[in-house]
Amino acid sequence: MPEQPPELSDLAERQQQIVTRTQLLGVGFDDMYLYRQTRRGLWQRVLPATYALVSGTLTDEQRRISAALYAGADAQLTGLAALIWYGFRHSPRTADVHLILPHHVRRRSAGHAVIARALELDPRARRAALYPVCSPARAVVDAARDLRHLRPVRATVAEAVQRGFTDLASLDVEIRRARRSRTALIRKAFAEITDGARSAPETELRECLGSSRVLTEILWNPRLSAADGARLPTPDGYLAECAVALEVDSREYHLGPADWARTLDRHNELSRHGVLVLHFTPAQIRREPGRVRRTVEDAYAARRGVGGGTGVRAEPISPG
Repeated sequence: MPEQPPELSDLAERQQQIVTRTQLLGVGFDDMYLYRQTRRGLWQRVLPATYALVSGTLTDEQRRISAALYAGADAQLTGLAALIWYGFRHSPRTADVHLILPHHVRRRSAGHAVIARALELDPRARRAALYPVCSPARAVVDAARDLRHLRPVRATVAEAVQRGFTDLASLDVEIRRARRSRTALIRKAFAEITDGARSAPETELRECLGSSRVLTEILWNPRLSAADGARLPTPDGYLAECAVALEVDSREYHLGPADWARTLDRHNELSRHGVLVLHFTPAQIRREPGRVRRTVEDAYAARRGVGGGTGVRAEPISPG
């Protein structure tokens, strides 16, 4: 068995034990040796002309590296694989690695490497150690174009904006770039966010209450102020006529214990000024929308006309 050349050891270490056939031939191995190593189970051929010099299941990073090496130097990581690389928590998981290539490059998808040709690569792509990664805005739009249901698209778009991965202007640019090609779901999710909904569960609450024949206008993410002009916390929704605030609460959608504590402080501050705060979890909204709607309707009926007596003023604000 030939001794592994030092240059291969260095290369394999840099590339997390993923190498191409060209790289292996370049350090003196031949195709028969590659064949014997894979037959013995010492190496594995993970993609065409792409090898892992270890056995066992590849890590997420090894899958990304192997897909990028297979696709070539012009490839950019995008879609769900890029969102996983950025650290998105609420986007769907996938074992596939999506990449885009210039339109003239003829490289086909294989195994976990899913390749699409693009008329324009992302000029704002970020350079990782071994491959470029599309900007968060481009990756979100590309991911949404491959999803078939609105809920994960909502969650992904909301997380992108809430956690500061990207902004509405950048998303708008990417949606316009994609035009009408499989963008119906992300256009809807984007419209909901620009219309005032800040998260996927808040959007579902809006849909849940939108079918009510009892409730009057609900202000979403309004600016509230006390009788003396002091600013009050902004609830997810507010019924001014009855001074009822609506909050979507879940540790899943808060970043940590400090954020959870701030939610409780907001509740207490609104209650101190005579506002009734109703809390709902994403699971309740999703699984029991009728019950959630009845709870809000009952509170509205019981407190109708109370809003004027609290001195709390509400006005809508544009999303930022």
